[in-house]
Amino acid sequence: MNVDTAFMVALVLLLFSAMLTLIRLLLGPTIPDRAVALDSMTTTTAGAMVLYGVITKQAVFIDVALVYAILSYIATLYIARYLVKKKVGIA
Repeated sequence: MNVDTAFMVALVLLLFSAMLTLIRLLLGPTIPDRAVALDSMTTTTAGAMVLYGVITKQAVFIDVALVYAILSYIATLYIARYLVKKKVGIA
C-alpha cells in the first residue's frame, strides 16, 4: 500500500464518519446532541478537505479547510452559548 492509497482510504473513512454524524444530526433526540453532531461533522469535513488537498497537491483546499474549521469553531461557540442561556436541553 503506497501513501496515496492510504490517504484515499483515510479520506473515504472520514467521509463515512461525516455521513454517520449527519444521521445523528438529523435524528438526534436533543438539541445539544445535534450541536455536537454538527461540530463533529464539520471537523471531519475539514479533515477530509485537508486530505483531499494533500492527495491532489493543491494547497488551496488546505487554506479553505482552515477557514472552514475556524468558522465552524466560532459557530459552535455561539450555539453552545445560546443553549446555555436559554437552558435548552439542560436538565
